[in-house]
Amino acid sequence: MPAKPFHLGWFQTFQANEWKTPYTLSEGVPFTGDFYVELAQALERACFDFLMLEDTVGIPRGLEGTTARALENGDSCPKQDPVPLAAKVGALTRQLGIVATMSTTFYHPYALARLASTMDSLTSGRFGWNVVTSAKDEAAQNYGLDEMSEHDLRYEIADEFVELVNALCDSWEPGAIVRDREKGIYIDPSKVHDVDFVGKHFKSRGPLTCVRSPQGRPVYLQAGGSPAGRAFAAKHADAIIAWATGVEGMKEYRADIRAQAAAAGRDPDDVKVMFLFSPILGETEEEARAKVKPMSEEEIPARLKALSSNFYADFTKMDLDEPVPYFVTRGEQGSLAGFAQWGTGKTLRQCMQARSAGGASSFEAIGTPDQVADIMAAAMEEVGGDGFLFPGDGGSLTRHRIIEICDGLVPALQARGLTRTSYSHNLLRDNLRAF
Repeated sequence: MPAKPFHLGWFQTFQANEWKTPYTLSEGVPFTGDFYVELAQALERACFDFLMLEDTVGIPRGLEGTTARALENGDSCPKQDPVPLAAKVGALTRQLGIVATMSTTFYHPYALARLASTMDSLTSGRFGWNVVTSAKDEAAQNYGLDEMSEHDLRYEIADEFVELVNALCDSWEPGAIVRDREKGIYIDPSKVHDVDFVGKHFKSRGPLTCVRSPQGRPVYLQAGGSPAGRAFAAKHADAIIAWATGVEGMKEYRADIRAQAAAAGRDPDDVKVMFLFSPILGETEEEARAKVKPMSEEEIPARLKALSSNFYADFTKMDLDEPVPYFVTRGEQGSLAGFAQWGTGKTLRQCMQARSAGGASSFEAIGTPDQVADIMAAAMEEVGGDGFLFPGDGGSLTRHRIIEICDGLVPALQARGLTRTSYSHNLLRDNLRAF
């Protein structure tokens, strides 16, 4: 029986790239975006579904209340706006989907709908929006707020936000532009409609000023980890960023999302679950395993401070050799659950080591491209679908890593019939729904 193919995506930030190792970029500060065009073109050659550009809008302050540590380490800064980069990448690719992160807390639905619709037209139907609610108080304070809203309230607001964006994107019917020279009519007024939306959090008269885009609305991505996040993603997302714990965790997550999507009146096959996956590759298994180095004692204090900043809890006071105690964060609950691996018995030290060795990954895969391809195939057969999302190592991405994945691992996947060897459609949503 032929293997069931799965999807591939790449998760990347527009920040400083690797600068401490021999694989650092020779051109120095890479904020022209040219390096990311190279990345996108490599992904397109490997027939990835999309490149997703992550974003946050505040420099981490941590427990000390200062940006000094983040600035010294290049931690989430500098970080450029992903939307202009998406436009540049889109202009220099032809089939790869381009997804940009924008926050429902810091945009107005009308502004975002207009921007996303324009981007979808500029990319000929390849644009996606990674829907985030944002989580950090330092971001809120940059926009004049004292702190972020409570977690579930942010999702309530996001739900109404997306409802309004959908209505605005639908305010122009297909075929509204008629260009009738004889009658002197450029746009058929009967096909452009007011929205007159009044909700609890937003209102807008509409319509959009811009023409209906090739996809009607952009593809929606969302990282649904918490109960509220899962419900939101199952209702709205075309693809979901998932950080599960092992194959059993992946199965549970996907089954839950598909059940919630069906309950929301959607076809579960229209919701693709993309599991974070960060393999460690080598030309031999021995070479790959040699890359897994124990975390040094000198690294631990800085890592604990970074965790404390990310999750609004003082990890420096936790026992390294005990499991992370369960708690609810005002920040990103799904990311916390992915890191802490509650229920597995793993200690804080082990969780930190796992993150240090391979980045955010739903399960471990170490070996040659052929070995890792077989591991991925077995996992996906057990889970049932839908794909893998490679985290681009934040600020440590190198050309070496891109080549490992695109010219090493992907050909091994393609040879097994596991990933596409060409694009079957022009629109991002159609490629996601192709299998």
